[in-house]
Amino acid sequence: MAVMALPDQPWPTGDVERPEPLVARVLAPNASPFTYTGTQTYLVGSEDGLAVIDPGPDDKQHIAALLAAIGDAEIVAIMCTHTHRDHSPAAAPLAEATGAPIVGCGPLVINTDEPRLDAAFDRTYAPDRVLADGESVSAPGWTLTAIATPGHTSNHLCFALEESGAVFTGDHVMGWSTSIIVPPDGDMGHYLESLALLYERKQDKVYYPAHGPAVTKPHQLVRSTLGHRRAREKQIGKLLAGGVPAKAGTSRSKSQRSQPSLGLTIEDLVPVMYKGLDERMWPAAGLSVKAHLLDMERRGIVSRSGDIWQTI
Repeated sequence: MAVMALPDQPWPTGDVERPEPLVARVLAPNASPFTYTGTQTYLVGSEDGLAVIDPGPDDKQHIAALLAAIGDAEIVAIMCTHTHRDHSPAAAPLAEATGAPIVGCGPLVINTDEPRLDAAFDRTYAPDRVLADGESVSAPGWTLTAIATPGHTSNHLCFALEESGAVFTGDHVMGWSTSIIVPPDGDMGHYLESLALLYERKQDKVYYPAHGPAVTKPHQLVRSTLGHRRAREKQIGKLLAGGVPAKAGTSRSKSQRSQPSLGLTIEDLVPVMYKGLDERMWPAAGLSVKAHLLDMERRGIVSRSGDIWQTI
């Protein structure tokens, strides 16, 4: 649940930054606790052909900034990593203004009564072409290849810029915070598999996430994230095996420790796993714990009866 502190303002909202020759970046004015300083839209290519990655929210100020940055360049594709409302809604008005096709992830809308930790899904998203894993979009001087990375959402894609070793990671890997995995669509098992897939890509040199700074040591961050998630899983298993007393964090008697655990609820686990976390954030932490438990259940490590979880 730890996140990087926000940088001092002013932020470069609406400005064109160029982290490398083939890549420009424009920050949208939608800062929040879950988007950091806002959504970063990337322009890849040159005047001979540009791709727009994660066009962002349907915000007139942001769309105007993108059109100014695009200028007279031809837009080859408007590409979306996934369909949360801070990523894809600007695709439709941008396509209308430029005539460019919308390419990338498949459409997805999930209705849930769970409390949200991130943006809701974009119901307006209508791609002209859905990219499968390994399919590419190209123009003179560049090629972007889709990498299927389900986990944060089931339709999440990353895009690898073959010429420079850059990967546009959307919300799958970010330097300012770990990715949010919220069931029912967020899937911890798929997320970990996608992280492992990225870790095996030794050719990648830098990650450009949709939120936060560039990740200049991508393999180190992915390894650390995998380690963190595995440690959380072990912690859950240990707590379920040993049980937690009614008042979380109090010590158990010798007789209690000798008895098998009858199971715990997510509400039992959260205060112990996230000591010091503001209680207002416990529901959010609980969703992350739930994502782990569902993955562990699928793998036969834990079982549940109603709201009670226990080891098998």
